[in-house]
Amino acid sequence: MINLDRRQLFKLGASAGLAAAAFPAFAKAPLSGAQGAAVYRYKIGDYELTALNDGIAKFPLEEGFVVNAKLADVQNALKEAFLPPETMQIPFTALVVNTGAKLILIDTGTAGLVAPTAGVLLANMAAAGIDPKAIDTVLISHMHPDHINGIRSKDGAVNFPNAEIKVNDVEWAFWMDDAKMSSAPEGMKPLFAATRRAFTPIAKDVKLYKWDQELEAGITAVAAPGHTPGHTALAIQSGKDKMLYLADTTNNPALFLRNPDWSVVFDMDAELARATRHKLLDMAAAERMQVAGYHFPFPATGYVVKDGARYQLVPAAWQPVL
Repeated sequence: MINLDRRQLFKLGASAGLAAAAFPAFAKAPLSGAQGAAVYRYKIGDYELTALNDGIAKFPLEEGFVVNAKLADVQNALKEAFLPPETMQIPFTALVVNTGAKLILIDTGTAGLVAPTAGVLLANMAAAGIDPKAIDTVLISHMHPDHINGIRSKDGAVNFPNAEIKVNDVEWAFWMDDAKMSSAPEGMKPLFAATRRAFTPIAKDVKLYKWDQELEAGITAVAAPGHTPGHTALAIQSGKDKMLYLADTTNNPALFLRNPDWSVVFDMDAELARATRHKLLDMAAAERMQVAGYHFPFPATGYVVKDGARYQLVPAAWQPVL
């Protein structure tokens, strides 16, 4: 065992510094300034799921983002989760389910039309080795722009040309109603416009589904209204394993799992959305179902644990797919 006093350690440290100066780095790597590919694969039974991040939206947090909570309380909740209290960060993560027979995409990202820091779904799909032309089915949880814009690229080209697109019938009836669009408040008109951009050229080919209907083998539509009239969660089961795709049942989990009675400004029927949130989170916790949330931190999956009147998200352990 070697014992060194402080003076000897100082000398050694100084010598190491001189050695480093004598042997400078061969190259100075520039900062990349960009995120690497955000792709994560996991298994539900025999099904292989691929989480594909589409980027993130960032904007100043203001009073009214949570419509029934004080700004200071919202900021404190973000601080508790080690998130910046002055800025709201909302990630977007779509999900591809490979059943072995079909490739099924759940929600389609923003196409770069919602935030300048989002719109990378296709790039991450390429990094994952998934050809957009190979997508068999696109399942839409609801028709807010951040979930449907990616049906088309910014220039209007169809991103998934061979896919059958399925939308809930209640959701479709609301957003494709021209009378509702013309009478909508000014703040909602861009939402109606996004549905027309995405769907008008393909409306005749869109397949409408109902709640409780099996949409693909092992994937069932679960009623989750409130966020929008036809907002839908998806139960995915393969063998004994099952998970629940929550879509927008909860936005940022640091806020809306920890405080499930808070209402985000995007919820169209706040009271119904709160009831749906409790119902689905209670179910996920009781049945120990893995969950995925469109606005959860990447890879946007984990487990829900009941904590009194609140919930918490426990990240899923790394799951090798091989």
